[in-house]
Amino acid sequence: MHTISDVNRLPARPIRTRCSVVGRVRDVLNNTSPREGGGRKRRAGAEDVEIGRKIRALRLERGLSQSGLADGIGLTFQQVQKYEKGTNRVSAGRLQKIADMLNTPVMFFFGGMGAHAKKRGTRDSGLAFIQTKGAMRLMRAYSEISSRTTKYALVVLAESLKNKERG
Repeated sequence: MHTISDVNRLPARPIRTRCSVVGRVRDVLNNTSPREGGGRKRRAGAEDVEIGRKIRALRLERGLSQSGLADGIGLTFQQVQKYEKGTNRVSAGRLQKIADMLNTPVMFFFGGMGAHAKKRGTRDSGLAFIQTKGAMRLMRAYSEISSRTTKYALVVLAESLKNKERG
């Protein structure tokens, strides 16, 4: 039998009751955990997808691979991939490191977001066309052409190919 002084020296253990089991089941069903204070776990949302899209666009513009960006901020390329897809949320500190690595202000990632932007339906369409490596290669090659007539011919060619695909 334990005395009062013995009880004070025993390690504290949670008492398992029917209520705590029900609470754990509720936490699993609600995708929460007791360590989070019982609140719902935040999942990546539309804003996270938009931030990921901007990270990808800037990374491609800077000529960096996912591995290159990941090495620069101390992550794996898979984590960068998840950020770019919007699967995982980017913490504020990590976003600052990414902004530093891409040599851009952190506020760039938040441009065009918020209630006012949603009302107007605005989206940063300037980045939408540089989402692929091919587009970036084409832009770099175009920018290095010095002849205006050659540049014009390239634009005419691209437009005619676009019209041919439309049928």
